[in-house]
Amino acid sequence: MNLTEHYDKLYTESAAKITAGNYEIDHLIDDEKDQRFGISLVIRPDQNTKMNIQRFLTEVKAIEPDQYYYQDSDIHITVMSIISCYAGFELKEINTEAYIRKIAMALDKYRGFNIQFKGLTASTSCILLQGFLTETLNQIRDDLRAAFKNSTLQQSIDKRYTIQTAHATIMRFRDKLRNPARLISLIEQYRDFDFGTFTVDQIELVYNDWYQRERFVESLHIFKL
Repeated sequence: MNLTEHYDKLYTESAAKITAGNYEIDHLIDDEKDQRFGISLVIRPDQNTKMNIQRFLTEVKAIEPDQYYYQDSDIHITVMSIISCYAGFELKEINTEAYIRKIAMALDKYRGFNIQFKGLTASTSCILLQGFLTETLNQIRDDLRAAFKNSTLQQSIDKRYTIQTAHATIMRFRDKLRNPARLISLIEQYRDFDFGTFTVDQIELVYNDWYQRERFVESLHIFKL
């Protein structure tokens, strides 16, 4: 996949829809009864990169104060959703140690690699950082797919879609936008902004809600690369 082309196409299509008022509001963000949980492997950016992200989000908040913004603790790249979030899933249903052993075997040969967050794209429901990855991340994903393919462990890898990017969601639409045109204009200014390059030296297995909010996330294991 050509990531630049993919992000550009997504942005062009979504920006036109947002400006026209044809965007999606997530009504479950503030629903305390939302019981969608799963387990995922995630990567978290370094502190310098998160500082750059929050500086940008401060500008967005001045235009759109009513939206949902990701805190530093919640910003992540999904390596793989092992069990995609669904209503009613509980950690007690699975043997966590069996998952840790399976994943550890798949990751054993890998060492650290870099990811760059450069520029922004959008969907009709959120703003995303454009992550650019080395081939290592996709090799890790392929090895995880192979490891779980013939396993009896509960999993839903690639059931929703086949993950190929290294994007990170940083803002979601939780309410009507006050000024869609100004929002898109600001995103345009950051379309090629370098938010930072960081070394991935660990991958974390977590039990998480749909939005990876810190108060719901439980760290299950950290795999050192």
